[in-house]
Amino acid sequence: MERINTVIIGGGASGLFCACSLNSEFVLIERNDRLGKKLSATGNGQGNLTNDKVGRDGFYFSLQSDESKIEKIIAEFGKEDMINFFSRRGFILSADSQGRYYPLSRQGSAITDLLRYEVGKKAKRVYMGAFVSSVVKSADGYIVDFTMDGKTEKIACKNLLIATGGKSAKNFGTDGNGYDLAKKLGHSVTAIYPSLVQLKTEQSAIKGLKGIKTKTVITVKTGDKTIAVEQGDLIFTDYGVSGDAIFRLSAHLTHRVDEKITLFVDFCPDHTENELLSAIKIKQNLAHIPFEELLCGITLNKIGRLILSTAKKPEQIVKKIKNYPIAVTGNLGFDYSQVTKGGILLSQVDENLQSKKNKGLFFAGEILDCDGACGGFNIQWAFSSSQVVAKKINNG
Repeated sequence: MERINTVIIGGGASGLFCACSLNSEFVLIERNDRLGKKLSATGNGQGNLTNDKVGRDGFYFSLQSDESKIEKIIAEFGKEDMINFFSRRGFILSADSQGRYYPLSRQGSAITDLLRYEVGKKAKRVYMGAFVSSVVKSADGYIVDFTMDGKTEKIACKNLLIATGGKSAKNFGTDGNGYDLAKKLGHSVTAIYPSLVQLKTEQSAIKGLKGIKTKTVITVKTGDKTIAVEQGDLIFTDYGVSGDAIFRLSAHLTHRVDEKITLFVDFCPDHTENELLSAIKIKQNLAHIPFEELLCGITLNKIGRLILSTAKKPEQIVKKIKNYPIAVTGNLGFDYSQVTKGGILLSQVDENLQSKKNKGLFFAGEILDCDGACGGFNIQWAFSSSQVVAKKINNG
């Protein structure tokens, strides 16, 4: 049986970033037929790597006591370290108006290719189309069993990194198998939920709006409590709502399964209620304008007609324009989500993301109980966590 210093399970962002930074012999095992499938799709295929706002905020976790650990990891390998990592490899990254960093080519596949070429050169071996069925603790490390081309293989290692991702987007090979491997090695996993995902809503509030896209400010409440506020695109669908504002808001919502959640949409965020009220009253005095067209030129026609079907007086109409309620009934689930909320308890790993239960066992990326906001935060976490692991393995 072959013995290697380090085995990396998972050829996604975390596994590739770690592999590029290792100084010792390693093998990488990936269940897909190619590396970095999900990484190539990040940022709608444009390769959103990090964000100007990366720091203390923008990351979510189950226990407040884990905040300092995450903050330290992000501080040790942050946004500038990510940029330098790619600059040293001849990439140019540029930020858009929202602080999201992309390669100049705006191709996520270019990021994957760069990492793939480097890993291919450094690795002792890369196994593709290989599924890890079990990991067993041995006297001096771990024995990894995996199947490939219908055959079962074994490999022994001193260090093991499980970087299999979460349960989101199983079309990329992330079906939660990494959690099972971790549990068999004595680790606990929190409840997990889809995040950065479209939301299902009550149908009456969105009737006739399918396909409409508009810029809004959305406030999310449970009862009288405000959970989050986001500005951005809102897209109406046959099941509910989508758009960048919805993806960002979903990070605050999907785990609140027992709470009544309502979106309050401001369709005219750049104008005050008094400005809208004045315009509506002027139109009311124009006898040739039908009531159902009262909001023409103020909101999109279909949105305006839906509002007018539920409000008749000018003051009521304005309230609906600025504070339109849409009850959330669910989400599209893991298959449509970009990231998994929850994961392996951070209290069970040390500051190097090494298991407190098993020496030489490491975790990085989405498999851990840390998920990020939409806009490059999750790839940053993949990078930051993997670099902490690589540093520890390199230093012994």
